[in-house]
Amino acid sequence: MLREPRPGWLPTALVTALVTALVTALAASLTGCGAAAGTAGGHHLAEVDHPLQRTIAAGVPGEMPQRASARGVTLADGEVPAGTTVLDDSVPAVARLDPALESALREAAADAARDGLELDVNSGWRSRAYQQELFAQAIRKYGSEAAAARWVARPGTSVHEAGQAVDLGPATTTSWLAEHGASYGLCRTYANEPWHFELRPAAATDGCPARYADAAHDPRTQR
Repeated sequence: MLREPRPGWLPTALVTALVTALVTALAASLTGCGAAAGTAGGHHLAEVDHPLQRTIAAGVPGEMPQRASARGVTLADGEVPAGTTVLDDSVPAVARLDPALESALREAAADAARDGLELDVNSGWRSRAYQQELFAQAIRKYGSEAAAARWVARPGTSVHEAGQAVDLGPATTTSWLAEHGASYGLCRTYANEPWHFELRPAAATDGCPARYADAAHDPRTQR
């Protein structure tokens, strides 16, 4: 005779089926979360990729850097809050730019605004401590000092530390500035960084000089 099942007792096969279904559902859920996180992460450059700062430069030619956050870095070191433009004097990264560069940027910004564009600052003046952290991030990202130096100048050699360079966005704006910037004396310096601009006063009459392949080919970074 078959014994009556005890109250609350479930056959082993049914329990196994229920557990399998739960495990399968949980695995699918975790996979979905991982995919979503990966997608979201795809929108953030490695911390090195610039502003490098909240940001380093991406390491992908033509890809705009997002602000890179560096550990222990504050506004006083040149960190740039989201939404900062070349008009924001309250932000040290903008306020401590070379005055002639800042003036040229604002002149360009006024004309760009007529075309519906805004010159957003991703990085401007930086302290040496900030540059050191960005370079360290770049080494971790690219695997060696030599590879990192293509995207981030070694501390003590970056023109950002002197307030003589600015990294701008978005891509539509940098494309506009690449086309019209010479008339303001604003030129791209590195072929691999379409966001990096410096002041070249002679460009208004002579055009922008040839670009370096990357920061590692810039004599100023070899000190």
